[in-house]
Amino acid sequence: MAETSKPLLIKRYASRRLYNTETSDYVTLEDIAGFIRDGREVQIIDLKSGDDLTRQYLLQIIAEHESRGESVLPVDVLNDLVRSYMTGKVSVVPEFLQQSFTMLRDGQAKVVENMTSMNPLAKMPGFDAMQAQQEAFMKAMTGGWTGPAGTQSPDGKPSAENSDDLDAIKRQLAELQEKLSKLK
Repeated sequence: MAETSKPLLIKRYASRRLYNTETSDYVTLEDIAGFIRDGREVQIIDLKSGDDLTRQYLLQIIAEHESRGESVLPVDVLNDLVRSYMTGKVSVVPEFLQQSFTMLRDGQAKVVENMTSMNPLAKMPGFDAMQAQQEAFMKAMTGGWTGPAGTQSPDGKPSAENSDDLDAIKRQLAELQEKLSKLK
C-alpha cells in the first residue's frame, strides 16, 4: 500500500466536479474509492467555502456500493448507526467503530509482518534440499562468483579458488570464441 502522511487533497468546484490537486485532473467517486483502497487518505474540500466534505463523500461512496448490491455493512450495523445519530444522546458507536477498525488494521499488519519474517516454507519437508539445489544452481550459473567481496582472500589478494575459477571461465570463453570463429 502507498501510504503517505499527507492526505490527497481533492477540491470540489461549484459545478460539483472533483479536482485532484496532485495530478491536476478531474476525478470521480470511483477514482477516490480506488485511492482509498490503495491505502491513501483523502481530504475533500469545497473550493468556495473551504468546508471539509470528506465524510459526506465517503458516505456517498459506501451508499453507491450498497446500491449496486455490494454489501458493505450488515443491516444491523446500519440500523445501529441510524439509531446512534437519531437518539440525540452522545453515542459510543462512532468511537467503537473507530477502535474496532484500528484493531483490525493493526492485526492485519501483524499477520503480514509475521508472514514475511517467518518463512512458512522453511517448515516444509524437503525445503533444505530444495534450498541447497537452488544455491548450487546459482553458483553454477554465476561460476561461483559472489561479487567484489568474494573475489579476494582476507589478506586482500585474490584467493586461489577464485583465481582458478576465473582461469576456467577465461578458458571456456576462449573455446567459445574459437568455435564461433569456425562457424563463420
